[in-house]
Amino acid sequence: MANTFALVDCNNFYVSCERVFNPQLEGVPVGVLSNNDGCFVARSAELKALGVTMGQPLFEVRDLVRRHNVRVLSSNYALYGDLSARVTDCLRGFAPALEVYSIDESFLDLTGMTGSLPAYAADIRRTVRRWTGIPTCVGIAPSKTLAKLANFAAKKALRDDSGVCDLTNPDVRDAILARVPIAEVWGIGRRSAEKLERLSVHTAADLRDLDPRLARQVLTVTGERLVYELRGIACMPLDLAPSPRRTIAVTRSFGQPVTVWDEMREAVATYATRAAEKLRAEKLATEAVQVFCHTSPFRPGPSYSNAVTVEVQPASSDTFQLIAAATAGARRIWRDGYDMSKAGVILTGLIPEGKVQPDLLQVADRQRGAKLMAALDAINTRMGRNTLVPAATIGRSWQMRQEQRSPSYTTKLGEVPVAQA
Repeated sequence: MANTFALVDCNNFYVSCERVFNPQLEGVPVGVLSNNDGCFVARSAELKALGVTMGQPLFEVRDLVRRHNVRVLSSNYALYGDLSARVTDCLRGFAPALEVYSIDESFLDLTGMTGSLPAYAADIRRTVRRWTGIPTCVGIAPSKTLAKLANFAAKKALRDDSGVCDLTNPDVRDAILARVPIAEVWGIGRRSAEKLERLSVHTAADLRDLDPRLARQVLTVTGERLVYELRGIACMPLDLAPSPRRTIAVTRSFGQPVTVWDEMREAVATYATRAAEKLRAEKLATEAVQVFCHTSPFRPGPSYSNAVTVEVQPASSDTFQLIAAATAGARRIWRDGYDMSKAGVILTGLIPEGKVQPDLLQVADRQRGAKLMAALDAINTRMGRNTLVPAATIGRSWQMRQEQRSPSYTTKLGEVPVAQA
């Protein structure tokens, strides 16, 4: 039985999330900024039409923003993550197996499905839009790489404007692949595209027709696999189990330069607290805490950058232990006289908490710490994040700018929209 995959991709996801709760944003140019309100990380179709590119700094286009009345918003990742989970929950009802590829993309296994696949995909789009408010496009194909291309074709309306593209038909597939630039093939980066273009491979169809052995020589085994995938031979099954986490990182740019140690200590303690929460949520422990800080390369004045790793033995997920390790590391690399623009805490050497080899002399302390962390997490889960926090994290003059952040419509009780009769 031939494989059939569908890729469901949310359109301009961050912008679409904002529009769900603010209909006034429909039809106008909208951009969502990165942390600290620096660069554009999402753009509506209207903003793309004005020439604003992904990752472009806001300061470069301030005149354009004013001239065209662009609505510029700070990123609201709590909202985006919650709506992503809702979209995923909706999609699970349409396929026996699903791979969450990213916050706004999921692969569905439609193998063996009878009836019209485009009609089924159209039903997926209608249901997701009705249940979550998020618009999507759907690409259908016999391999994941082709499903990615089909989704690209659906978004660019290379076949029609239905928001669905079905590449299970070989004739349709041939026509579409001939129109897709090689740089749009999943897994082909800029340097790989340059190598292929020197071999006169300019489109997805050209890569499909390339000798697999030559593709392997040019792009390693990945290139050979792409050739077969473009021929409709599935080489990549759905990844149903997420890979084990190797690191957990919490890094932020400061809203204003940090020039004194007390502010840096508060920031690092806050990042360690958040990293510990993530660690416990995944039932992991860390063996090492890496801390870094640096000045801005775009500001005048002396520059400085440094990092240090502090071992944690035995491995732990206790917030207070990680704060102690992180602040000790930050103290070692701190230098007076510099305007620090960013810092971060990175947890490495992650292992399942059940496999931690305990120190027999600290068993009682570890049990008390585990109970404290469980209580802390339970209160913050029920009452909202940061209801209870370590004293070391109090003080937020360094906090990143989020001057245009929308309310947390779905994750904070006090910001839930109220319907007026």
